[in-house]
Amino acid sequence: MELAELDALLTPEAMRLIDELDPVETASDVARTVSRLRAAGHGPELVSAVVGQVRLRQRAAQKFGEFASRMLFTRAGLEQATRMSVSAHHGGRFARAGLTSVADLGSGIGGDSLALAALGIRVLAIEADDVTAALATYNLAAFRDQVEVRQGLAEEADITGVQGAWLDPARRTKGHTETRRVSAADYSPSLTWAFALARTMPTGIKLGPAFDRDEIPEEFEAQWISVDGSTVELVLWSGPLARDGVGRAALVVRGDSAHEITAPHDAVDEPLRALGRYLYEPEGAVIRARLIGEVARALQAGPMSDGIAYLTGDEDRTSPFAARFRVRETFPADPKTLAREMHARGIGTLEIKKRGVDIDPAEFRKKLKLRGSGSATLFITRAGDKRVAVLADRE
Repeated sequence: MELAELDALLTPEAMRLIDELDPVETASDVARTVSRLRAAGHGPELVSAVVGQVRLRQRAAQKFGEFASRMLFTRAGLEQATRMSVSAHHGGRFARAGLTSVADLGSGIGGDSLALAALGIRVLAIEADDVTAALATYNLAAFRDQVEVRQGLAEEADITGVQGAWLDPARRTKGHTETRRVSAADYSPSLTWAFALARTMPTGIKLGPAFDRDEIPEEFEAQWISVDGSTVELVLWSGPLARDGVGRAALVVRGDSAHEITAPHDAVDEPLRALGRYLYEPEGAVIRARLIGEVARALQAGPMSDGIAYLTGDEDRTSPFAARFRVRETFPADPKTLAREMHARGIGTLEIKKRGVDIDPAEFRKKLKLRGSGSATLFITRAGDKRVAVLADRE
């Protein structure tokens, strides 16, 4: 989004059109809507801004729910924004620590600031990009008495008097549409600066879930977060925001429910087990936090093979930290054999999962030539030192 488009967007006429337009989902919808608006005499900048916002709001509903219909976005800003279900947990951490003011350094479109302000916390939101800062100001207008938005660099912001900080360093190249990921050495603000700040005041630092664990300072709490099956982020907490005795944590959010497992350090794994009645797939946050051993003990289960994050056991137990599958049969992991066996069982819908083997599930599925009305899950993995295919049912 360029400044001319932003100027066109921040007008009563544009807001009215955004609220009145029907959903714009397909390329033909876009063409039809653009033609109609241009024929009605609206300028190209206004039309581009309005149609773009309608599409972004539709996508934003997955992250922001009903709030999306009252917000403005850039494509890159939406992609990088924290889900509201997760922002609420971030805000709650600051509130429980008794902090009443927070600097949101790298606020983006204002998602985390929104969650903090909703809890009664005063927020100083700093955003380097001028267009994004303008959108954040709009999105946070309902909390104008609690939130101040400033355009500028996090490193240069005057945060005197603020009790804590939230940092979401830019991990992609600059821009409002197409961007690409950059290495940790090129984050903005730099991690060196962010870690130094976190040692002087209570701070939360949002990073990608695949961040190099060797770079995590020992004195910080590391919390990995999964939402509806996807591992979305790692947050490092310092000072009173870090919980006593917690070095590793995995927060699992599904719908309106949330569960967390914590430990002082990486968990010790359970001994290997032969395949039992059940196969468990731990949540990504649990795997990243290296707390698989804690989940295994709760399930009375163990890993099928060294270095493979599948667990197995015979006890009738479930966990919010792992999906459970009832094992049907095992087969050699050979496409011809599996094609014959799947056909014999009438399986036409097959979820294929793999760990520890070099296959492309989509290509592997083509080789099976599935047909039939049955459904199942097929795990292609290792049991001990052998490659194996496990047919199972999700429970």
